[in-house]
Order: sequence, then C-alpha cells, then structure tokens
Amino acid sequence: MTQTPSVRHVLVGSMLRSYREAAGYKLDDAARILECDRSKVSRIETGQRGVRPKELRELLTEYSVATAIQDTLTALARPRDANAWWRDYRQVLPEAYLDFAVAEGVASRIALYAPLRIPELLWTPEYGQAVAAADPSVPEDAEKAAVEAAVTYRGATFFDRQPDCTVILGEAALHHRVGHPDVMRAQLAHLAELSGPDYSWLTIRVLPFSAGICSAAGECSVLQFNELSDMGLVHVAGPQGGVCLSTPSTVDAYARAFRHMSGYSLNAKQSTLRLRRLARCQLRTDD
Repeated sequence: MTQTPSVRHVLVGSMLRSYREAAGYKLDDAARILECDRSKVSRIETGQRGVRPKELRELLTEYSVATAIQDTLTALARPRDANAWWRDYRQVLPEAYLDFAVAEGVASRIALYAPLRIPELLWTPEYGQAVAAADPSVPEDAEKAAVEAAVTYRGATFFDRQPDCTVILGEAALHHRVGHPDVMRAQLAHLAELSGPDYSWLTIRVLPFSAGICSAAGECSVLQFNELSDMGLVHVAGPQGGVCLSTPSTVDAYARAFRHMSGYSLNAKQSTLRLRRLARCQLRTDD
C-alpha cells in the first residue's frame, strides 16, 4: 500500500527544490553534496521521504539560504517523535491531525475560522471532553487522549509560543450548547477573557448571524511561516483528523476567503463586548 506523503515533507521538499533551482544546482549536484544517489534527493523534494535536519542544513547552506529560513524548515522537517509528548498519542490520534499539529507549532501566523463550534486551541478541558464524547469519529477509549492532546499539550504550546493569531468565530458556535450548561458558561467566559488586552497576540472576532452566508468555507486554519511568503498550509477540519492542503493556489484561496469573512465580522472590541454579554446571559439563564 502506498503511504500518503506527510504534508510537512511535501512543504519542505518543495521549498528545497525551489532553492536548489534558484541557486542553479541540478539533482546530481545535490546528490554529490549529500553523497547519495540522485533518486534520494528526488524523493525528498517530492515529499516521498523525509530529510534529516543535518542533511537539510547542508543543502540549504550550499544554496545560500538565510539562517532564519533554515531554522523554520528544519523545525518542520524534524521527525514527529522529536516532539516528545506526541509519542504518547501516535497510536490513538490520526496521522493528519498529528502532522498538522506539529506544523502549527512552527507557524508564525495562524488564521482560524470556526463557524459551528469553538476551535480546539481555545477549548476549556470540560468543553473539549463534551465535544469528544459527542463525536462518533473519536473512539470511546481515545476520548481522554484526544482532549489531553488538544488542550493540555497542543493548546499549552500555542499559548507559550504566542504566534500572531486571528480567530473568526461564527455566532452559531457561541449558541450551540455543548455539554452541561456550566460547561458552556465557562467556555464563553474563557473566550471573553482571551479576547481582552492580556492576550494582545490573539485576536478573536465574531461573525454575526446578520452577515448571512459570506463564505462556503467550513472550519479551517491557514498557517504561514516567518520569511517564507511562498509557503503556507491549510487544514480543513473533519473526521479522522481532517485534511491538510499545501498547494500555493489552494492556500491563497483560503487566505482570500478568510480576509473576505473578516470584512463582515465584528471588530475586536465589538467581539469582546458580544462575548462578555453572552457569558453574562448564560449565567442569568442558568440561574
């Protein structure tokens, strides 16, 4: 059975090829640098296999690629198990999910659209547990691991790194009750806090019902990377970890859709007020 190439390998390989060609090197030249067969270099550039960080830096240095770009590509190319905590989850979480989460941990800019539910990066643990329990694609014996991966580790990494992040929340996501009313109340209060001044790197905007249908996009994330304007990654949420898309035209199309929805969304201040009001209303309703 042919294994689907890792999206990270595809991204790194395509950039490696573009830098090689820009430097005027042929496949045979790259093979000579690594002291290997040219077929190995070809498989690396097409994403059919990974590349060791040492080999990647040797090639990029030979191609006169800036150190900052080398650092980003090396982080993307690093074996997933180098991120030690993923080892505990590799048997229970989909490959596409894990691959995207590693890339997300390298991205410098994240644009996230969530029309129907709160996105994982902003979950409270209780909200995540309620989502996992209601999702038939998550095996019952993997629910705890899925929530731990999303909240305890993936979310913690996100807040530690503080990338430039903009989240557009569909208003429906704020009204669909998930779990016990206490769960929803705590989640709304958490969002209101995150939208405040203590999280200047994170912008949360609400796309109100009054905007109507302004995009056909479902829940998705667009990742971009420092000093690599030609490289990006889109993750479209779905069963079994969703799918990752990396062709430039696709990434550009999703980025345009996100900018379009931004034009219909409440601004950051208005969104904060809306979130605070909803949290207060939820409290009064439950009382």
